[in-house]
Amino acid sequence: MFKGILDMTINEVEAAALSLDLSGQAALAEKLLRSLEDLSQEEIEQLWADEALRRDQELDAGTQRPETVKKCFANSELVLHEPVFNS
Repeated sequence: MFKGILDMTINEVEAAALSLDLSGQAALAEKLLRSLEDLSQEEIEQLWADEALRRDQELDAGTQRPETVKKCFANSELVLHEPVFNS
């Protein structure tokens, strides 16, 4: 029986999205990113709080390890294409 999109789990939606060709994935990613532009400040703050809690739970569970400040800066510099901290 056909499973409607509203009945899909996040993992099923993710798998379906990843099965798209590259142009389909890019178009979907653009639409999803644009949808985030309409969030209120309260919604943005709640998303950040949820993310912080998720990361804290991963650290407590031992499924993730904390990163050093040096690695955080290096990752930021890769994204920003400029130095974050001049030593």
